[in-house]
Amino acid sequence: MNILSKRWKRLQNPFRKHPTPRPREPVWFLHPARIVLLSFLVVIIIGTGLLMLPNATVRGSISVVDALFTATSATCVTGLVVLDTGADFTRFGQIVILVLIQIGGLGIMTLSTFFVYLIAGRLTFTEREILQDTLSQHPMADFARLLKLVFLVTIAIEALGCGLLTWRFMQTTPASDALYTGLFHAVSGFCNAGFSLFSNSLENYRDDVVMNLVMSGLIVLGGLGFIVLFDLFHCLKKVRRRSVSQLSFHTRIVLFITVVLILSGTILFFGLENSNGLQTLSLRNRFLASFFQSVTTRTAGFNTVNINTLSNATLFFLILLMFIGASPGSCGGGIKTSTFAVIASSVFARFRMKEDVNIFYRRIPEAIVSRAISVVFFSIMIVVTFTMALLVAELPAISHTESRGLFLDYLFEVFSAFGTVGLSTGITSRLSEAGKVLITLLMFVGRLGPLTVALAVRGKDTGPSFRYVRENVLVG
Repeated sequence: MNILSKRWKRLQNPFRKHPTPRPREPVWFLHPARIVLLSFLVVIIIGTGLLMLPNATVRGSISVVDALFTATSATCVTGLVVLDTGADFTRFGQIVILVLIQIGGLGIMTLSTFFVYLIAGRLTFTEREILQDTLSQHPMADFARLLKLVFLVTIAIEALGCGLLTWRFMQTTPASDALYTGLFHAVSGFCNAGFSLFSNSLENYRDDVVMNLVMSGLIVLGGLGFIVLFDLFHCLKKVRRRSVSQLSFHTRIVLFITVVLILSGTILFFGLENSNGLQTLSLRNRFLASFFQSVTTRTAGFNTVNINTLSNATLFFLILLMFIGASPGSCGGGIKTSTFAVIASSVFARFRMKEDVNIFYRRIPEAIVSRAISVVFFSIMIVVTFTMALLVAELPAISHTESRGLFLDYLFEVFSAFGTVGLSTGITSRLSEAGKVLITLLMFVGRLGPLTVALAVRGKDTGPSFRYVRENVLVG
């Protein structure tokens, strides 16, 4: 009877509008940020399991927390270690770490999307969106070509670095060991991981010009980001063809800030440590060590100078460099160089009582300025929260006078983990289980970025669809 009545109503009014079905909500984990987050988690869990195998360590066993810490540090290309990579891990364990570094450096979804493309021959819109989120690529360009270039550029740079480092190591070690050591450090350098097979990192090579320049080149190229590398490659091709070409606005900002930070970092490190940590070196080696530490501090975490011998002023300056970090779409962490450029330009514009934020005679949209402010604010809140939590976990009942120097050590550790740098004053292996878990979580957050994590964990927006009345508030 009900069916007949419904049909009768339709016949009476055949032109009645039927309600359009509501679009289906996407599955929770199909958001690009969540896919990237879950992909990193899966790789970290697999890496943790592999490192817990008996043949992964010299002792034959490793705790779950230490294995998780090492796997996260490798996948998030940080370089903080609780065990000596060269002495405590077997060749199998070192290869596991190397593979995790390579996967984490390129980006989990970049690799997986590349293999999907190889199998299917094309990319879906969701896969393009995931890749865009991973590489920080703004326009929806030819991602298939972009993926091929990512792998070709990575293989070419790492192969060149491996060849140069192998030639250097062959002067002191057998060819097979030199090749393995060169490959490990080339991948670790380009991915800005900071893992080394030497117990004191690269301190034994502080006066080696070849080692310093090759590793610095790998670190800088890995920290620029794939988009900048492609832009440089495209411009070089145009120049060879005698065609007019211009670097993109993003590339010019990244290159300018990178050069400024490296030069200023070299000068300041030399000035602060000339009569302290560098006083036993020759003048040439002082500049060489200062240059290398300026390059590696923002992203990689290698060191040719013992971090424990540095002054408090130098450690605080290194904290600032680690907070800035690398460039968008690169292997490094931090708030990124372009974010720093936008924030600095915004402050300078307000100081000059200007409304517009201009860089290189171009006006920056307000949305970009707001995003940069959000990144810096979230980042500050993250490091403040984790610093407080780490102090509570490590120094619960120690007075300020009894913990002299430890506050700066833990603060340095937190910024190193957030910036995925890997430098440490030596307290990493002495952390408690709770402290290791906190640093592990911070390395994960630092690799993904604060906004990516916020997008991944936020719920459905149920706020009002209208805008409130505007009001002014006194600030400053």
